[in-house]
Amino acid sequence: MNLRSPAFALLFAVSLIAAAGNMALQSVLPAIGREFRLSDTLVAGAFAISALMWTLASPFWARLSDRLGRKKVILIGLSGFVVSMGGFGLAATSGLEGWLGAALAFALMAVARTIYGVFGSAAPIASQAYVADRTSPERRTEAMSLLASAQGLGTVVGPALAPFFVLPLIGLAGPMYAFALFGAVVLLVTWRRLPSGEVVRKPSPGGRHGDAGKDLWKDPRVRDYLLYGLLVTGAQAVNISVLGFHIIDELAASGIAAPAAQPFIGIAMLAGAAATLMAQWGLIPLLRLQPADLMRWGAGLALVGNVMTILAPGYYGVVVGYAVVSMGVGFARPGFTAGSSLSVGSHEQGAVAGLMMSLAGLSFLGPPVIGVALYELAEPAPFVANALLLAAATGLCFASARLRVGPPDLPDRDETPSPETPPASQPGPEGNR
Repeated sequence: MNLRSPAFALLFAVSLIAAAGNMALQSVLPAIGREFRLSDTLVAGAFAISALMWTLASPFWARLSDRLGRKKVILIGLSGFVVSMGGFGLAATSGLEGWLGAALAFALMAVARTIYGVFGSAAPIASQAYVADRTSPERRTEAMSLLASAQGLGTVVGPALAPFFVLPLIGLAGPMYAFALFGAVVLLVTWRRLPSGEVVRKPSPGGRHGDAGKDLWKDPRVRDYLLYGLLVTGAQAVNISVLGFHIIDELAASGIAAPAAQPFIGIAMLAGAAATLMAQWGLIPLLRLQPADLMRWGAGLALVGNVMTILAPGYYGVVVGYAVVSMGVGFARPGFTAGSSLSVGSHEQGAVAGLMMSLAGLSFLGPPVIGVALYELAEPAPFVANALLLAAATGLCFASARLRVGPPDLPDRDETPSPETPPASQPGPEGNR
């Protein structure tokens, strides 16, 4: 596949619109919850439902794309995105305008998020498989990295555009309508223009994939990388989920109402995404750090960012702290993903990649709800908890012989992440696949 072809551009647009729409929704959800006068913890639970369904549905869509075809599954996923975003917008409008009670409107919003959780993974999984079917092994890493970079770009675009769609007639539901419309356009163009192109896929003997990678999560070669990744991504999920509520409360002290705080939330999320991209597209290629170094610096910076948030309350302190956390995770994620990949053989690469990607779903199941519940108890509580998690992750880098030494240093292998390493966008199963 030519990476400059219209077909690849369409697949890039599919990943971009999904990530941007999800992050735009994430940026307005706290303000909607406050307008409904609902518990912050209950609002955070809407995303936990999405993450759970994403995790459960992903294997199904992967298998279905083998049988039904890549393009059809991409179209199914995009249709689910459009229905979910449009349904979420209608439910939000119904509650904000008083057409429905807040509890019923929020229940419908949760249903819309469940729809996205069920169908949302279909498009990115099938898009990745579509590219893999049509690229040579020599070009595949480049192609996959470029496709994945759409996720990182989406995390910048979504929060940046969301405030512009909070319009007088549709209010906070505006970003959902806008991205539902964008998704519908991408769906139509993909249906009309993306070649279906039958590709013959030869099953393994007996239709089985073998035992490569079975129970890999218990393997000492990757176990500590997995534990480190769970600590770091769980902490960042808390930061993201608490961010909007924290900014609304800080601005409320200055007399700024929740709906008017939306541009400030967008700026904070944009700062975090920019810090992540700066780390992965600029600093990592420049400094050429090894996986072990990336993990130490990553957990340490994320720890500092949470401490800054505790010690420097106020809007600007929250933004700077969040940006430092995001930069830290920008270092950490390539560290533990590259380290785990380099620790196993070539026949186990698919298994270890799937295992590391599963952290995206796991990190958005419990941590966001727990973090927001802690925030309702006391403002500094989630950041104190995060500091403890990240201190444990930093300590693990030195206590674990596997993480301290790093993967085997083979003479013919460069362990430094390349400039083409895709950015670790704002996490979550919807935006970090």
